[in-house]
Amino acid sequence: MDAIQGIWGEDEEKIRARLAALDPDLARYIEDFAYREVLSREGLDLKTRELLAITALVGLGSPPEIATHFQGALQNGASEREIRETLLQAALFFGFPRAIAAFERWRKFRKKAG
Repeated sequence: MDAIQGIWGEDEEKIRARLAALDPDLARYIEDFAYREVLSREGLDLKTRELLAITALVGLGSPPEIATHFQGALQNGASEREIRETLLQAALFFGFPRAIAAFERWRKFRKKAG
């Protein structure tokens, strides 16, 4: 399974369409560089990469894209507890306001997922 399918899962076409609507060059860059080159490298499994992506996105203020990586982490074997622990760990480095924002995104993600 490639990184795009492993992370985007059944939302692949929706995410592709959203990115292409923003800018086709940006969409290609994200797919080719981020997903096919960086995230597909050997050395870390997708679960670990997704937990790291969540941490980085907490540092960026938990933009909406964090939901894609919550889903990607779960699809690649992360437990809800591991995601929560990742958010708690991020609080040490990025501060409690960033962690609160991330937990709010996590709460909304879980509610939407059912």
